[in-house]
Amino acid sequence: MNLAYIPSPSTGVIHLGPIPLRGYAFCIIIGVFVAVWLGNKRWIARGGKPGTVADIAVWAVPFGLVGGRLYHVITDYQLYFGEGRNWVDAFKIWEGGLGIWGAIALGAVGAWIGCRLRGIPLPAWADALAPGIALAQACGRWGNWFNQELYGRATDLPWALKISDGPNRVAGTYHPTFLYESLWCLGVAALVIWADRRFKLGHGRAFALYVAAYCAGRGWIEYMRVDEAHHILGVRLNVWTAIVVFILAVVYFVLSAKLRPGREEVVEPDRGPAASDPAAEATAGTEAEADATDASSKPAASGESADSAASAASGESADSAPKPAAESATAADTGAEGKAGSEDAEAPKAAKKL
Repeated sequence: MNLAYIPSPSTGVIHLGPIPLRGYAFCIIIGVFVAVWLGNKRWIARGGKPGTVADIAVWAVPFGLVGGRLYHVITDYQLYFGEGRNWVDAFKIWEGGLGIWGAIALGAVGAWIGCRLRGIPLPAWADALAPGIALAQACGRWGNWFNQELYGRATDLPWALKISDGPNRVAGTYHPTFLYESLWCLGVAALVIWADRRFKLGHGRAFALYVAAYCAGRGWIEYMRVDEAHHILGVRLNVWTAIVVFILAVVYFVLSAKLRPGREEVVEPDRGPAASDPAAEATAGTEAEADATDASSKPAASGESADSAASAASGESADSAPKPAAESATAADTGAEGKAGSEDAEAPKAAKKL
């Protein structure tokens, strides 16, 4: 009998009137918000624009959910298409069952579409989001706790997970593999953030480091699980998947470092006011019109000033130039009249003398 253990919730859903609030769904939603929040901060720090990560996540998240569900249904098809099973249950995603491998693969397709629409490189966006994805997985794994699923072998350790009787499970205490993976993902997020700051990882290498580090932990955690799964050569399918994906991530990391060292200098090219802000376009147009009006009014004013100055100058010179001539003529006429008058006055006197 264990004196210490981790209890499991008695139910994974709470009904708010007719609306069911499922713990599994809440954990997924919280993880998405955490990933977008951290990814946005890292994207801005790399020179990107606020909101770009969220815009691309609108594409990546739905694709990821579909991909995760498809991977689970395909690899565990006997749960939905076996004898006595109902294939409609394959659509009940709230009951659990998302394969991270399918979620990342198809989510990358959605992210690629979003990046193409924004004109930015997918590897740069993936690098910014990598630690956020690890944190999202750390949050999402607690959804397995609400559903009492994905636990490990039986144990009597103080941190054993207590499981109650239910469909496809037997009551007892087991290794809390959901908790192991959640803690591992927190460590992966910390590792990626540290390595990215220390070595300036770029061109998808931060994302490759996240993938490799996650696979390293998923391999040994998957090996502890006891839920039903397909085996190849006596090893669970997801262990083989983790090994293959780990090798691919390491190969990409090494080749990328040799072929494209360093980090992208520009992660999101500026598309100008027309593409980014209609208000900025209107303001720019108003300012341009104002500048054009000022430019056209200034020459007119200058011309008017020049004409006024020319007119004033010509008027002044015209007024000032004739005045001396007129005054001289007047003075000459006055002198002539004076002389004539004096001669006329002297003529009678001369006549008297005669």
